[in-house]
Amino acid sequence: MSTGTSESLLESEPIDLGNESAAEIAARSPLELFWRRLRTDKVALIALTIVLFMIIVAIFAPLIVKVFGLPNPNVQNDNLLDDFGSPTGPSGAHPFGVDERGRDVLSRVIYGSRVSLEAALISTALIVLIGVTAGLITGYFRGRVDTILSRIMDLFLAFPVLVLAVGLGVACADGCLGGVIQPGLPVVIFVITLTTWPYMARIVRGQVLSMREREFVEASRSLGASDRRIIFREILPNLVAPIIVYGTVLIPQNIIYEASLSFLGVGIDPSKPSWGAMISDATSVFQDAWWFMVFPGLALLITVLAFNIVGDGLQDALNPRTSK
Repeated sequence: MSTGTSESLLESEPIDLGNESAAEIAARSPLELFWRRLRTDKVALIALTIVLFMIIVAIFAPLIVKVFGLPNPNVQNDNLLDDFGSPTGPSGAHPFGVDERGRDVLSRVIYGSRVSLEAALISTALIVLIGVTAGLITGYFRGRVDTILSRIMDLFLAFPVLVLAVGLGVACADGCLGGVIQPGLPVVIFVITLTTWPYMARIVRGQVLSMREREFVEASRSLGASDRRIIFREILPNLVAPIIVYGTVLIPQNIIYEASLSFLGVGIDPSKPSWGAMISDATSVFQDAWWFMVFPGLALLITVLAFNIVGDGLQDALNPRTSK
């Protein structure tokens, strides 16, 4: 082979490889890039599996309890207590033991996941809806609108959450706002949403303040695009990643909120099992019945930890600077 031919081959090969590599990268959609980064994070995938498992348990709680032959969570059986009327520990028929009323703890833990996840997911959805809307408006229009809404945010952030929750729990015992807020879980969702949406609004506001000065927004404005189109077509799509990440962080936070309020006896119907309420009931009998507090506490710990790890994994996967 001649020297000229060899040199031409050496020059052409890197170009071909570069073109193939560029074509491969260009062919990947944002979703494919997101999944490529996420699947390399094994810890986040394990946590995501746990989260999905807990959601499935919450959805199919009645079926799971029936399949395992467990009694309903509110069924009391004095025959399961010992001779002194104290709760008995874990056994083959009752893997998590029973409480002081003879109710199966495993069944109550399974049903308790429904209350915790329902309160967390609904309140998070409301927080994202209200917070993103307020953040977009204040960040884009600024001026008097920004001042008024920012002061409203400061007002809500000044509320003492627990005092407000206890007050609303007592005041809404028979319903509030013409029956819109009913006693029970709606009170908890209302309190969590009322005191948390300003955090989301402030994060979105800060992003919008920076983004409204970008070139693509100025270009859209110069082409005659309306404010509504700029907000929802240009700015909002660029905020999807931080909204998803912060929304994922809010879910475990709201689970802890619900457990704390249930621990204080606010809002949740006593007939509905809740992890927080179970821990509260177990404080007086912990020395004699440790299982009554340990198992709902572990369920709460594992669920919150899994959501937090998933949030961290999503943050890394949605970060365009991450190279994996």
